[in-house]
Amino acid sequence: MSDHEIKLLKKISDFKAVVSIVGLGYVGLPLALSFAESGFQVLGLDVDAEKVKKIARRESYIGHIKSQRLKEAASRFSAATDFSLAQEADAILICVPTPLTKHREPDLSYVEGTLRSLLPHLRAGQVLSLESTTYPGTTDEIIKPPIEAKGLTVGQDYFLVYSPEREDPANPDFTTKTIPKVLGGTTPACARVGRALYGQVIEKVVTVSSTQAAELTKLLENIYRAVNIGLVNELKVVADSMGLDIHEVIRAAATKPFGFTPFYPGPGLGGHCIPIDPFYLTWKARAYGHHTRFIELAGDVNCRMPNYVVDKIIFGLNQRAKPLKGSKILLLGMAYKKNVEDMRESPSLEILSLLTSSGALVEYSDPHIPVLPRTRRFNFELKSWPLTAETLESQDAVVLLTDHDAFNHELILKSSPLLIDARGVFQTGPTVIKA
Repeated sequence: MSDHEIKLLKKISDFKAVVSIVGLGYVGLPLALSFAESGFQVLGLDVDAEKVKKIARRESYIGHIKSQRLKEAASRFSAATDFSLAQEADAILICVPTPLTKHREPDLSYVEGTLRSLLPHLRAGQVLSLESTTYPGTTDEIIKPPIEAKGLTVGQDYFLVYSPEREDPANPDFTTKTIPKVLGGTTPACARVGRALYGQVIEKVVTVSSTQAAELTKLLENIYRAVNIGLVNELKVVADSMGLDIHEVIRAAATKPFGFTPFYPGPGLGGHCIPIDPFYLTWKARAYGHHTRFIELAGDVNCRMPNYVVDKIIFGLNQRAKPLKGSKILLLGMAYKKNVEDMRESPSLEILSLLTSSGALVEYSDPHIPVLPRTRRFNFELKSWPLTAETLESQDAVVLLTDHDAFNHELILKSSPLLIDARGVFQTGPTVIKA
């Protein structure tokens, strides 16, 4: 062991290490709080000054994280926009977005920009962990060379690991501390330091042989979901043509106690991971001469689901002798999953865009999103409508896209003149069309 490794391991063991979390979003904020609650001094870094101000006021800006947690961690958790403060940290954990370009290729601009901001302030005796989802090779090919160009030998002076985030926002059954953490180090020494750091906070750390193995592990997890969701989305279309309810079929198949894991169809994929991550692997695979047809097929199926929902809306309106253009349509749920305010890659936005571009008069109701924020692709100036009998009755069609627990299903069913159900919540009836 090098002197830097011995000293850093001692700091971690004694909870004396200062931990810096870069990127205080859906991954970074709960991670920062978990380290602070475990006894570490935590410094959050983010380019968003508004987030930093809210942390200073101990106000949570993420729905499932209570402000009380920030208040209780006040003495151990602070935030800033000044990246030069990273030189005070012993551990730096990067949790920034890794989206796709318009051509479905990896966009590492956030990771690369963060590294450029941190690089002048890195020093010997630190460990850096990349948590952002990415393709195999990113840590060693993108992160490592600039650090070693500073004269820091990775594995001796400086320690580099990849440990992918596994957050599931608003899932009460799993927390940052209880979800096992996969970790790969650039060298065995890096892995030892990374394991020691995360092991102080997270109940189980699973160490793999390399950063590349850890990077591929994260992609496999999300590709597994994307492919299986693509399968049931395709089966949904087939079952509908046969006059069958795919949700009934899935529920029946799920009674098998072995060999079957239920996945459920919907209006498309949402969130920062599942719609995006598979394409990180398809891009990297091409460099090795492989064409990932299975993954890309599932992606194509899932990407078509918003159009399928719109087709079902048109079908329902046609049955009532109404054209799509000029029809009043209320979308229920703009978040990508139930009970959160997270709209990243939400298929609801794509459906809203398709409907408005066709001349429909579209509004929405979502108790978690009072105003639609601007996104990278969309900018709708809309506010959430209250979900009342009067609101529902005034529509030509009501479309359930996200089945929030706060929605009154009985009221929706009773008051909607035409109900398009993209989540399999309602039984088929005279006013219900499954989508």
